[in-house]
Amino acid sequence: MPDIRDVEIIAPNFKRRLSGVTSTIVQLIPCQIRLGIKIATLGPGLPEDLPTLKGRQLFGLWRPPARRRQRIWHARRNNEMAVGILLRHLLRMPLKLLFTSAAQRRHTAYTKWLIRRMDAVIATSDRSGSFLDVPHTVIQHGVDLALFHPPETAEDGIVATGLPGRHLIGCFGRVRHQKGTDLFVRAMIELLPQHPDWTAIVSGRVTAEHTAFADKLKADVAAAGLSDRILFLGEVPDIKIWYRRLTLYVAPSRNEGFGLTPLEAMASRTAVVASDAGAYAELIVTGETGSVVATGDGEALTRAIAPYIADPALAIAHGENALRHVRTNFALEKEASAIGAVYDRLLGDNRI
Repeated sequence: MPDIRDVEIIAPNFKRRLSGVTSTIVQLIPCQIRLGIKIATLGPGLPEDLPTLKGRQLFGLWRPPARRRQRIWHARRNNEMAVGILLRHLLRMPLKLLFTSAAQRRHTAYTKWLIRRMDAVIATSDRSGSFLDVPHTVIQHGVDLALFHPPETAEDGIVATGLPGRHLIGCFGRVRHQKGTDLFVRAMIELLPQHPDWTAIVSGRVTAEHTAFADKLKADVAAAGLSDRILFLGEVPDIKIWYRRLTLYVAPSRNEGFGLTPLEAMASRTAVVASDAGAYAELIVTGETGSVVATGDGEALTRAIAPYIADPALAIAHGENALRHVRTNFALEKEASAIGAVYDRLLGDNRI
């Protein structure tokens, strides 16, 4: 448990279940600490190795940190903004309020009210920034290049899986309509019969409310006689190794906030075909690292995948391009440094 007197930035995480926001916090905070940022998180369901404050330590926020007049409360959800406002305006704690917005939709009146009370706002993409009515800084997410990296050993290849074929194509994430899993499965049912060297995998959790959706997809695969070549892996212990085993990754989401999976795939030297949900179109260089199609357009998705399946060498070449692209533009350290600059602007004139 960190000493509250040494903490200058608090990044709350007020959601117990794993989400994209939680994943961002889990990856980003260790990198921020390596850069010398004095940060801790607060909330449930976080890894034990993260510096995490206890709720009772919030009483310590009335006293500013060493050598500072204020701390930063860095919120990423509405409830986290609301708590920050409560702490500052009702309890009079010396806090600067920062919000990171990934939403790509018109904000409700309540959310706009919360955002207007922030001292600074970060948007995770140009598109998410377009829905903000306040000044903001665009800082795109990065990916940990030590965790997500190209194949290194025999375990990183398809042979180690025991699956048929020479090439894997994958779609990862929760199995549900929002994630476009059905669009991927339909594309595979259409394309795989002509390309016996390819096997498709779907990895992700199926929650109770989406069981019928997943069962229908499995039934469609069985009816097509492809149950041995379109496989549902469920949740796997380590998704990182599966990225390295792919020749092509597909991100067919109908709706995303930002969407990290294309970056994780490209960092693993894997080309990506994606919808234009979330920030996908800002991450992928069409014709060089992959392809982007209209959200929800299953026929366009199938057409975009087809050249890669017909020519695996094209997928491999675009995977090489993707790795260079991510290393140049989307290293996690670049995101952490850019956020650190925002912290410095908020606290720079508050040293004691």
